[in-house]
Amino acid sequence: MSILALREDRPTPKSVYNWRIYACAIVVSWASCMIGYDSAFIGTTIALPSFIKEFQLDSYSASKRALISANIVSVYQAGAFFGSLSAYGSSYFIGRRKSLWLFAVLFIAGAGAMLAANAERGLNVIVGSRFLAGFGIGGASNMVPIYISELSPPAIRGRLVGMYELGWQIGGLVGFWINYGLSEHYPSNNTQWLIPFAVQLIPAGLLLIGSIWVPESPRWLFSKGRREEAMKVLCWLRQLPADDTYMLQEVAYIDEDLTRFRDEVGAGFWKPFRALKESRVLWRFFLGGMLFLWQNATGINAINYYSPTVFKTLGITGTNTGFLTTGIFGVVKTALTVVWLLYLIDRLGRRNLLLFGSLAGSICMWIIGALVKDVIPKVDPNAGMSSGGIAAIFFFYLWTAVYTPSWNGTPWVINSEMFDQNTRSLGQASAAANNWFWNFLISRFTPQMFLKMGYGVYFFFASLMLCSFVFVFYLVPETKAIPLEQMDRLFATKPIRKAHAQVMEELHRINEVQQQETDEKPAATAEEYA
Repeated sequence: MSILALREDRPTPKSVYNWRIYACAIVVSWASCMIGYDSAFIGTTIALPSFIKEFQLDSYSASKRALISANIVSVYQAGAFFGSLSAYGSSYFIGRRKSLWLFAVLFIAGAGAMLAANAERGLNVIVGSRFLAGFGIGGASNMVPIYISELSPPAIRGRLVGMYELGWQIGGLVGFWINYGLSEHYPSNNTQWLIPFAVQLIPAGLLLIGSIWVPESPRWLFSKGRREEAMKVLCWLRQLPADDTYMLQEVAYIDEDLTRFRDEVGAGFWKPFRALKESRVLWRFFLGGMLFLWQNATGINAINYYSPTVFKTLGITGTNTGFLTTGIFGVVKTALTVVWLLYLIDRLGRRNLLLFGSLAGSICMWIIGALVKDVIPKVDPNAGMSSGGIAAIFFFYLWTAVYTPSWNGTPWVINSEMFDQNTRSLGQASAAANNWFWNFLISRFTPQMFLKMGYGVYFFFASLMLCSFVFVFYLVPETKAIPLEQMDRLFATKPIRKAHAQVMEELHRINEVQQQETDEKPAATAEEYA
C-alpha cells in the first residue's frame, strides 16, 4: 500500500463516507472561523491609523504602546483559557451540541459589546468584552475537535477534524485582508476600525444556527446510557442499518471501551480526575499539553497577532504595504491548509508531518534571523526593498509553507483522538487550556520580545523547533486510522516509531478472525446491542 493511500482499520462500506459527516464537521467548524478571524484581524486593526487616532495611542511611548497592544490581544487568550476548562463541565452535563450553542451565545455577547467602544468610554470596554468573547471561544475550541472525532470513521478522522483547522484559516484569511481593504477604500474614521470588530458576529451567528441542526455525539449518548437515541444518530451518520456488520463492530468497540473504563475508572463527573493517578492516562495529558507548547514555540502566534511588527523587522514599511504582505501570508496558509486537509493528514500521517515541520521550519527561522541581523539593517530604508529584505520575505513564506501542513492543525487532530471515552472531555479541556495558556504568553510578551531581542526572536523560535523534533521523534506515536477505542493499545506498544504498524496489523488479524466467525454462524441482531 502506498504511503499516500487511505488506510482502514477494517473493511468499510462506502456509504460511511457520506455527506452528513462532512456537513456536521463544516457546520461546527464555524467556531474555528471565529478563532482564526480574531487571530488575524486584531493585530492589523489596532495598527490602523483610525484606531490609533481614536484612542490617541501616538501620545504614548513605544514601551507603553507595546503594553497596551499586548493587553488588548492577550486578554482574549486569558478568557479562552478559562472557557476551555469550563467546557469539561458543560459537555459532561448538557452534551457536545448544547455546549456549542452555549459558547456561541457567550461569544456573541462579548463581540457585540466591543462595538460600544469609543474614545469617551476608553479601551477598557474592548478589553473586558474580549475576555468574555475569549471565554466563548475557549469553550468552542474544546468542543469542536471532540465532537468531530466522535462522529468520524477512523480512515478520514484526520480530514474531518482538519475541517476545524480549515475554518481557522478561512477566518484568518478574511481577518488578514479586511483591514487592507478598509485602509485602501474606506475613510479613516471610527467606523473603519469598528467594521472588523462587527464581522466577528457573522461566523458566530452561523455557528449558533448550525448547532441547532447537528445531532448530538453518539458516543456521548452511549456514555449516558441513551442507547436507542445513540443508535438512531449513528445509523443516520453512517447511512447503514443497525444490523449491518460494520455497525455491530463499531458499537461493540464503544461498549467494550465504556465497560472497561467504568470498571477501571468509574463513570461520573469527578472519576476522570481520579484516572490521572494512572501513569498511562497522565502521560497522554502531558503529551497533549506539550504539543501545544511546541506549536506556539514555532512563533506562529507571534506572527499572527503582531504581523505588522514582524514584517517591519523584515524591512517592509508603510501601513498598506504591511497589510498587503500580511494578507498574502493568510492566502499561503489557507491554500496549504486545504492540501493538508484533503491529501496529507490521513495519508502521510500526523507524526511524519510534525517531524518534517520541525526540522524544515527551524532551518527557515535560522536563515530569517541571520538576514534580519546582518543584511536588512545595512540597507537604506528610503531605497525600497533590498535583496536581503526580499530574501527574508521568501524564507518567511517558505517557513509558512512548511509550518501550515505540519504544526498548524496536527496537534488539534492528535488531541481529539488519543483519549479514551471517559477522559476525552477532560483531556481535550486540558489540551485546549494548554493551547490558550501558551498562546497567552506569546501574545502577551511578543511586543516586548521584539523591543528587547530584535533578530534574536527568530533564533529563539528556531531553537525551540529543533527541540520539538526530538520530542516528537521519541515520544509521539502515529495515530492515523486507529479507532478511538484502540488508542490504549497504540500508546502501550513500544517502540513508539513502530507502534502504528504493529497495532494496524493486529487489528487486521482480529478483523479476519471475526469475519470468519461471522461467516460460520448467524450474525448477531441489532437488538443485542440496543
